Amino acid sequence: MSIGLRRILAVAAVVSLGLGAASCGSAKQASSGGGGSAAASGSAGGVAAGAVRIGLLLPETKTTRYEQFDRPLIEKKIKELAPQAQIDYYNANQDATLQQTQVDTALTKGDHVLVLDAVDSKSIRSSVRKAHDAGVKVLAYDRLAQGPADAYVSFDNHEVGQLQGQALVAAVGGKANAGEIFMINGSPTDPNAADFKAGAHSAIDGKLKIGKEFDTPQWDPNTANQEAAAAITAIGGSNVVGAYSANDGMAAGVATALKAGGLSVPLTGQDAQLDGIQRIVAGTQTMTIYKPFKPEADAAGEIAVALASGKALDPKLVPTAVTSGSGHKVPADLITPVVVTKDDIKTTVVQDGLYTVGQICTPDYAAACRSAGLQ
Repeated sequence: MSIGLRRILAVAAVVSLGLGAASCGSAKQASSGGGGSAAASGSAGGVAAGAVRIGLLLPETKTTRYEQFDRPLIEKKIKELAPQAQIDYYNANQDATLQQTQVDTALTKGDHVLVLDAVDSKSIRSSVRKAHDAGVKVLAYDRLAQGPADAYVSFDNHEVGQLQGQALVAAVGGKANAGEIFMINGSPTDPNAADFKAGAHSAIDGKLKIGKEFDTPQWDPNTANQEAAAAITAIGGSNVVGAYSANDGMAAGVATALKAGGLSVPLTGQDAQLDGIQRIVAGTQTMTIYKPFKPEADAAGEIAVALASGKALDPKLVPTAVTSGSGHKVPADLITPVVVTKDDIKTTVVQDGLYTVGQICTPDYAAACRSAGLQ
């Protein structure tokens, strides 16, 4: 699952060609340069090594991964490859309009590359076009923004949903014909949510009966809780045999609704949040999808620095391509997601250093951890 030697060599070649040959500007000089374009800051359309300025635009804080993992890992990788790089950080707090303003601010500051995780992939299209027209490269991160993006790093999101659906079908097992499930999908403005949903349906349709299904604005756990409660009422508590939640944040709300309804049924999740792992240990959530954040973040940092060089991206960095909702074909690196159940916690999130056993096995979960073989 690691980036591997091939990527290190590829980005080293690009950086040495595009960044190492020039040292005519310091980070301080770049900061004071205002809104200059990438082409104005370095030779051959690239940027001098000391002048690299990258904008990192993340979408929200409700999902713990962005502040806890994505931001520090991306920033660390950029600094490893371009120690004098300046990184301008923005978080849109799930506000698509604010994110558009943040892109404008990044362009005014003179950022040469934007690492952009879009709140709303459609509404950000004009901002991506604005950056493109200004000669600023855009790396779509985790979500595929519409518009002329230069590269994309994420996971195979259809596969994520498919793995969730397969796990739910397996967990429901022989009860498939005894009742119905309900589905709590992600935000209708998030292209990833559409992929998760399609992937889940590809595994579930024809195998489980879907009683109720919701698309949940802003991935909000409170809304998910209300939707789950409504689904339980509509289906009839004793007839509920399983629940699909597109991520762990919403699974928390769904788990609360299931508990209030006196139900213990299979429940999916995604993102391997700490509370999701703890629910898996406790038996109130069946599985989650672990998307190793370090390989994704490392790839983003490498590609961002390579884009700043002004050179064409090495195909080893972006071995495939995807087509965005605006019809743009974007070079991409899609990383493989991993299913985590109670049996896999040690060999996935613990082994990779995402969490320690101590972080997972707090006093409230000590007995469950011992039962699961974690302690």
